[in-house]
Amino acid sequence: MNLKVDKQILLSMKDICKSFPGVKALNDVQFTLRKGEIHALMGENGAGKSTLIKVLTGVYEMEKGEIRMAGINHPIINHSPQEAQAIGISTVYQEINLCPNLTVAENLFIGRQPQKKSRLIDWNDMNKKADQLLQKLNINVSPTKPLGECSIAMQQMISIARAIDMQCKVLILDEPTSSLDEQEVEKLFALMRQLKGAGIGIVFVTHFLEQVYEISDRITILRNGEFVGEYETKSLPRLQLVEKMLGKDIDDLSEVKADRTVKKHPDNEVPIISARGIGHKGSIKPFDLDVWKGEVIGLSGLLGSGRSETVRAIYGADKPDSGELMVKGEKIKINKPLDAMKVGMAYLPEDRKQDGIISELSVRENIIIALQVKRGMFHLMSRKEMNNAADKYISMLQIKTASRETPIKSLSGGNQQKVIIGRWLLTNPDYLILDEPTRGIDIGTKTEIQKLVLNLASRGMAVTFISSEAEEMLRVCSRMIVLRDGKKVGELSGNDLTQETIMKTIAGSE
Repeated sequence: MNLKVDKQILLSMKDICKSFPGVKALNDVQFTLRKGEIHALMGENGAGKSTLIKVLTGVYEMEKGEIRMAGINHPIINHSPQEAQAIGISTVYQEINLCPNLTVAENLFIGRQPQKKSRLIDWNDMNKKADQLLQKLNINVSPTKPLGECSIAMQQMISIARAIDMQCKVLILDEPTSSLDEQEVEKLFALMRQLKGAGIGIVFVTHFLEQVYEISDRITILRNGEFVGEYETKSLPRLQLVEKMLGKDIDDLSEVKADRTVKKHPDNEVPIISARGIGHKGSIKPFDLDVWKGEVIGLSGLLGSGRSETVRAIYGADKPDSGELMVKGEKIKINKPLDAMKVGMAYLPEDRKQDGIISELSVRENIIIALQVKRGMFHLMSRKEMNNAADKYISMLQIKTASRETPIKSLSGGNQQKVIIGRWLLTNPDYLILDEPTRGIDIGTKTEIQKLVLNLASRGMAVTFISSEAEEMLRVCSRMIVLRDGKKVGELSGNDLTQETIMKTIAGSE
C-alpha cells in the first residue's frame, strides 16, 4: 500500500507476517493509525485482527514486517505488553484484567502507587489523584469504591483511565461494547470522542456495524489473514463493507436454485418453538421467533450479530431476562439446558472442543451422555443399551473410529462433530439446534451433515441452522432470520431467499 507522507501518522505497520503450524495468520498486512483518529479494525472470525494486535503489543513475535511509531526514529519490536505500554501502546480487552477486590484508585495506580517518605503508600494522595483523573475524563465513580461493585462498562472506563494516566498514545479497544447496553455504549463513545479530541489514536475492534458508522473515522478490513483495504468510513457504503469482509461481490454471486415454496400451516397446527420478546441484556435485543415442524430455519448475520446468543437464550444456556417461550403450544420456563432437553430440544454448540466433546471419554460415552443425563441418575443405561446406541450412530453417521471405546480426542474434527450429532439424535428431539456444525471439517463430511439435516427435516424434525457460509445456509434452509448487532432485522423466504438479499439485509440502510 502506498501511503503519502503524513505528519499525522502515529503508528504504521507494514507487510506484517505471522504463521502458526499449518496456518498463515497474517500475510503482508498493513495498518496505519493517525493522531486523533478512531480507526475500526474489522474482519470475520479468523481474519487476523487479534493476531495483528498481539504482534503490535508484543504477545506474538512477527516473522516479517516493520512497525514504526511517531517520536521514535527506528522500527520498533515489542517483546511484551509491558514494553508496548512503556512506549505508549495500551490495550483494553473485552475481559477486564484488573483486580475486582481492590478499589478504583488502587486499580488505577497498581504498581505505581504514590508513596510517603517512609515508602508507605500515601492513600490520601492516591485517592486525590484518582479523583482528579476520573473527573478530567468525566467518569462518575468514587475512587474508594471496590472495582467489583462497578458495572462492566465502568470497569472498562477505569481501564481506559489507567492507560491514559500512563501516557498512552495508542489505545486499542478490543470488543469493548459486546457486553454493554445502549446507554453504556453511549457513555463509552463520549469518552472515546474526548480522547480523540486530545490527539490519542484509538484502534476500535468490533463486529457491530452500526457502532462502526457512528464512531469511527476510518476502517481497515482484514480477510483470511490478508489486508483487504483501508477506507474512510463516510466513503464506504455498508453493503460494500459486508462484501469486502465476506469476500463476495453482489454482481458475481450465482443464484442457487432450490425449493423455496412457502409452506402454509393448518389452523390447528402450532409451532414446535414459539419465542416472544426473548432477550438477554448486553447480547440480544428482545425477539420473536417461530420454528415449525419439518423446517430448517437459518440464523444469518456477521460474527457478533447475535446468532449464537439467540439459540443459547432459547435453550437456556444463557438464561434470558425477558420474554416467554412456548414449546408445542405450551408455555415453558427454561432456566437451564436440562429443562430444554426434557421438552425435546437438542443443541450442538459452536465450539465443539470447549462445549461439545468430553475429550477424555470414549466415543460410546460421548454418544450416550446426553440421554443418560436426561433420564437421571436413578435410571442408568445398561452396558448393552449403551453399546447398541453407540453402534447404531457410528453406523448411521459413518463415524470413522477404531471402535466404540476409542477416546474421542483421537478422532478427526469431522468425526467428533458426527459423534456430537449422534449424541443428540439419541435423545430423539423434536427441535435440533446446530451452531456451525460443519466448521473446520472436510467437504465430504460437510456434505454428509447437510444431507442429514435435510433428511431429519423431511421426517418432521424442526431444525435451526447457523453457519458463516451463506452458500451452505441456502442449501439447507427453507427460511432465514437475519440478525445485526444483536437485533432481528429481517426474515427471508421463498424467492427472496438469495445471497444478494441476505447481504443487503445484513448491511441495512446506507
